[in-house]
Amino acid sequence: MAHFITFLLVLSLSLTFSLLPETASAQLRQNYYAKTCPNVESIVRNAVTQKFRQTFVTVPATIRLFFHDCFVQGCDASVIIQSTGSNKAEKDHPNNLSLAGDGFDTVIKAKQAVDAVPSCRNKVSCADILAMATRDVIALSGGPSYAVELGRLDGLSSTAASVNGKLPHPDFNLNQLNSMFAAHGLTQTDMIALSAAHTVGFSHCSKFSNRIYNFSRQSAVDPTLNRAYATQLQQMCPKNVDPRIAINMDPNTPRAFDNVYYKNLQQGKGLFTSDQVLFTDKRSKPVVNAWAANSNTFNSAFITAITKLGRVGVKTGRNGNIRRNCDAFN
Repeated sequence: MAHFITFLLVLSLSLTFSLLPETASAQLRQNYYAKTCPNVESIVRNAVTQKFRQTFVTVPATIRLFFHDCFVQGCDASVIIQSTGSNKAEKDHPNNLSLAGDGFDTVIKAKQAVDAVPSCRNKVSCADILAMATRDVIALSGGPSYAVELGRLDGLSSTAASVNGKLPHPDFNLNQLNSMFAAHGLTQTDMIALSAAHTVGFSHCSKFSNRIYNFSRQSAVDPTLNRAYATQLQQMCPKNVDPRIAINMDPNTPRAFDNVYYKNLQQGKGLFTSDQVLFTDKRSKPVVNAWAANSNTFNSAFITAITKLGRVGVKTGRNGNIRRNCDAFN
């Protein structure tokens, strides 16, 4: 009998733990702040629009910030935390040093705007503000608009060590991309959709220089690269280029969030190996072709994927709180 009771206890514990991620993401819902801060979405949108008018970099910087945040410890704004003497935070990991300051600034300014409303003060998490700001910059740059789920708490920890092995690299192949996204419950289709964030923004030459100068013994230039595009990249990124030089990731419509990303892949104009592989690998190629041909189907898939991304590792209850300042723990 004692063995049977022990078995039941273990079973109930394992069921509880298996349900935890579900309950965390289940608390997310649209209009989460309807009672506590009813105008939060328009307050955030106004702050983001103001920032967008100052610089277009706001768009790619905010989208990347959201992605880098969610893939490490979940969507909990831990990437925004500043390092202190006793703790090296996520943002100072080598893989996060290229995150543009405008993304951090967008969230911090939006949080200040929300907290300037007395009834909203300290009621809205930085994690939710980042999710809203991401939706807003996508719409501002011509991408799809969607209803954003809210109800995340801010994380209580941020360490550079936690970033190790959690973010995709520019040289990843399809298997590596799929396994990294699958770890967060995202499918290959979700991954291909989220990769379209590279339709806006820029990259430093060092991130793809191997593709244009020393790809392999057989070929200095990656044979999957469009020849004319490779020559153009060599002109913009000479061998001893200043490491601060950055170029547009989408050579055709760099300031529009659109499906031209997939049309570029069809022409061999994916900047990273991890972009171009979506077209060269026969498992993902049909989706690239479908979305290059139809922006509506792409937009719909992107909304599904970014909504799922926003559910990753959500903090609830005692696992999080609402930060007074987005870049510091309370």
